[in-house]
Amino acid sequence: MKKKVMVAMSGGVDSSVAAVLLRDQGYDICGATLKLFSSEDVLTSCRTRTCCSLEDVEDARSVCYKLGIEHFVFNFGAAFKEEVIRKFANSYEEGSTPNPCIDCNRYIKFSKLIQRAILMEKDYIATGHYAQIEFDRGSGRYLLKKSADKSKDQSYVLYVLTQHDLSRTLLPLGAMRKTDVRKIAEERDLINARKPDSQDICFVQDGDYAGFLENKMGIESKKGKFIDTRGNVIGEHQGIIHYTVGQRKGLGVALGKPVYVISKNKDANTVTLGSDEELYTDRLEAGDINMIAVEKLTAPMNAMVKTRYSQAETEAILHPVENDKIIVEFKNKQRAVTSGQAVVFYDGDIVIGGGTII
Repeated sequence: MKKKVMVAMSGGVDSSVAAVLLRDQGYDICGATLKLFSSEDVLTSCRTRTCCSLEDVEDARSVCYKLGIEHFVFNFGAAFKEEVIRKFANSYEEGSTPNPCIDCNRYIKFSKLIQRAILMEKDYIATGHYAQIEFDRGSGRYLLKKSADKSKDQSYVLYVLTQHDLSRTLLPLGAMRKTDVRKIAEERDLINARKPDSQDICFVQDGDYAGFLENKMGIESKKGKFIDTRGNVIGEHQGIIHYTVGQRKGLGVALGKPVYVISKNKDANTVTLGSDEELYTDRLEAGDINMIAVEKLTAPMNAMVKTRYSQAETEAILHPVENDKIIVEFKNKQRAVTSGQAVVFYDGDIVIGGGTII
């Protein structure tokens, strides 16, 4: 009997080609598009280059029609608002800089979609992410590995997947290059063959996070003091939600030399500015840990780590500490390590695990 797969169809070229490949491989497939919000609920239009827009739903439906498969639209708006948008707003209000795409993967695109697929008696879900899943018989664990196309690798944003998630997920593009994916889409005459990739956070227009938080989430932006690293007042800021660690432009202060945001303090309502050199640190603490290659970190481990999606990996030692947290000690100091962002641990192409920077 054919294995049944529910393909997460975002309306983009990657998920569409994933569906094509799985159908060609003999799977019994259907498409599923997630409705996460309406344009009235967020500061974005239906024609911006984000995912989840009305245009994307229509593109996904068109591809499913062309492939002769069923297409479903699931309204996960309530869960998305609570698990992604609300957490995003709360994190910014606390002075952190969150990555809502990771929370969306964790709580919506995989967890809830897998639940729905099981309810509909499907064996797997599939997505168009560039990463690979492999079962390791030696450890008895599913492994998450980097994509063959390192320029498109998305393993960083998938570190939150559990063993259950990985056991129920197919990633058919993991061994492919993006150029080959677009070529397949053009050969099959898919409507989105040349559609640009989605950009930015889907529910925030033009990267105006502060405007979204103030106008849609009702978060008050209180003015406060800019201070230097010695605690001296050097100016007035417009509210901590307007700034992120490493920021240089748009500070509105003239000190005769370049200065950057070093840190934010919600309780004191201060933003600390300093030199580029003061942005570097030799360690970080991470919580909300999810380990994949091992069940738990019980002893120090050498690893390569990333503290941002686009950042190059760097050598570090992982130290387990109490309350299931991990201290990451860098071999070389790292710039602009930011609370709320993800730190992901690698052993070669294998994702060991990751967590949220505290």
